[in-house]
Amino acid sequence: MAAITAQEIDIILNSTHDGMIAVNKAGIITLFNKAAEDAISVADDPRIDALREKMVCIEDPHYTKDYLDPGKRSIANAIQIFFKDGTTTGNVEVEYPIGHRSRRKEGMPVLVEKFKTNLARRFPLKLQQGILAVCLDQTTLEDMPVCEFVDLFVI
Repeated sequence: MAAITAQEIDIILNSTHDGMIAVNKAGIITLFNKAAEDAISVADDPRIDALREKMVCIEDPHYTKDYLDPGKRSIANAIQIFFKDGTTTGNVEVEYPIGHRSRRKEGMPVLVEKFKTNLARRFPLKLQQGILAVCLDQTTLEDMPVCEFVDLFVI
């Protein structure tokens, strides 16, 4: 399959349970939450910016309903790409992403690796190992006074 360029894409439709970034008709950002800030701050690439300009975010009321339902707490979203030639991709929907509690067993190894990566960005190796050891031992973590836990993060 040949690579697709941003010039070939007309719209990228992203449906979610609620808006992360809201832009009014004048192009002014009216809502910008922390998750969106984190996602954008790591993408310093003009190709990403070109695609971002083509994104349209809409609320899917069904996603919001399932997100607010205590029995489901779904964190659904979907994406579909519309090309300038009139063709589209299929609508790709994920109701429960890897971090959702219903996917805990599958998600924990991913979360631990992400935690290790972020510890390494901030702490010397010995502190990283100490923090990780406590956090991976539920009994130790639960028995540790909060002030001792917080002290682990002092460099």
